[in-house]
Amino acid sequence: MKTNMSTYQEDAAVQKKRWIILIVLNLFTFMATLDGSIVNIALPALSDDLGLPIAEIEWVTTAYLMAICAAILFFGKLGDMIGKIKVFKLGTVIFIIGSLLCGFSESLPFLIVSRVVQAIGASMTMANSQGIVTDIFPAKERGKALGLIGTFVSLGSIAGPSLGGIIVSSIGWEYIFWVNVPIGLIALVMGWKLLPVDLVKVKSKIDVPGTSMFAIFILTLFAGLLLGQQTGYGNAWIIISLAVAVIAFVIFLRIETTREEPLLQLSLFKNPMFSVSILCGFLVFASNFCVNIIAPFYTQNMLNLSPFEAGLLLMLLPICMVVVSPLSGALSDKIGTELLTFAGLIVMFIAQFGLARLHEQSSILLVGLWIGMIGIGSGLFQSPNNSLIMSQVPRTQLGSAGSVNSLVRNVGMVVGITLATSILFHVMSREAGYRVTGLVPDRPELFLSGMHTVFTVSACICLAAAILTGWRMYSSYSGKRSLSRAKG
Repeated sequence: MKTNMSTYQEDAAVQKKRWIILIVLNLFTFMATLDGSIVNIALPALSDDLGLPIAEIEWVTTAYLMAICAAILFFGKLGDMIGKIKVFKLGTVIFIIGSLLCGFSESLPFLIVSRVVQAIGASMTMANSQGIVTDIFPAKERGKALGLIGTFVSLGSIAGPSLGGIIVSSIGWEYIFWVNVPIGLIALVMGWKLLPVDLVKVKSKIDVPGTSMFAIFILTLFAGLLLGQQTGYGNAWIIISLAVAVIAFVIFLRIETTREEPLLQLSLFKNPMFSVSILCGFLVFASNFCVNIIAPFYTQNMLNLSPFEAGLLLMLLPICMVVVSPLSGALSDKIGTELLTFAGLIVMFIAQFGLARLHEQSSILLVGLWIGMIGIGSGLFQSPNNSLIMSQVPRTQLGSAGSVNSLVRNVGMVVGITLATSILFHVMSREAGYRVTGLVPDRPELFLSGMHTVFTVSACICLAAAILTGWRMYSSYSGKRSLSRAKG
């Protein structure tokens, strides 16, 4: 394996425009992650417009996430091989084309194909943006820069329901896709002018068996999980799908341990700091997406808010994140990452536990308090955690590490959606005495009972992540103290 090594940090021209480059990266990061969640609140409108049941129209959301997860490791590896900036640029073009096609869709198959095109472009940008930032920014500013890109990742994924509600109720569902086009074109022109040529490349080969087996694992896993929540996990085809996913994952791991140039460098996970940070990131996104999928139904169907009003209320979460995340990223450069990530998780745990106590007559102020606290906690956690993840890997594996981080985030979204809806329908079915797969008219207590269970589980997920982070913080402190004693 040969590498072409140099550094952007020695290039005065690149350093002069590094913050403008970060804006370009953040624009596509925001749009790519936003499109994973913005469709959720538009599903009823899409269902009415295309004349399809909600169970079928949900594939507009899930096909996007499935395609991203299936392709993202490949594009991270490809970025390390042919250049992260080259792959990022191509991804921006494909994403804009996919967004344009989505808005013109008049049938479900065409819309799903358009979403897959959009997802391929999104995965190309997601897989390489963090690696580009880590390459360009010096160590003393890396936490702040990764903090900002982490802010836009989380902001895009969480702002979907609120922003989508405002757009759908104002100008129509097509514009949740078309809004990407003018913003994307501006960012595209800026990116092609400002982004430098690639300096870091690894001469390697594409891991075709590993890539194929990983795609089979993702597709069968997500299909099994998402169809299982609709038909029940006792269905024979669901069981077969999940069994194939397990087998494919085992084969994938075996392939990766035997190949000289694997798709995924499993050695990354030998670093406990990297592994714990990745796991905590997964848990946080799973937990937050439990809120993301349930909160729009609670605010609209239980509190009787319009999509526009619900969107404004849920906007408190991304607004709080926007304020806190850059401060958290900058602070992590000075005091370290462990304390900030731990504090963020504790705040999220308290807020999720508060959401689990809401009811039909809860005040909007109380709901807003808990939603805002989740935004504050997420802002405290995400930036330092992303900085910690990317600081643990060598430059030649930044694309792979960034793609793993993005993969885990998207898998967390899907797991959160699946977990929330599965628990919700299970509890509602148990209370009703028959199988329930949607809201039951005139029976709000069924939804509230399911919602309370979902938010209790999501709070426990945050608590588990806090315990892991506390252990990481204690281990780091103990190691530094032992080293200090040895030197003394």
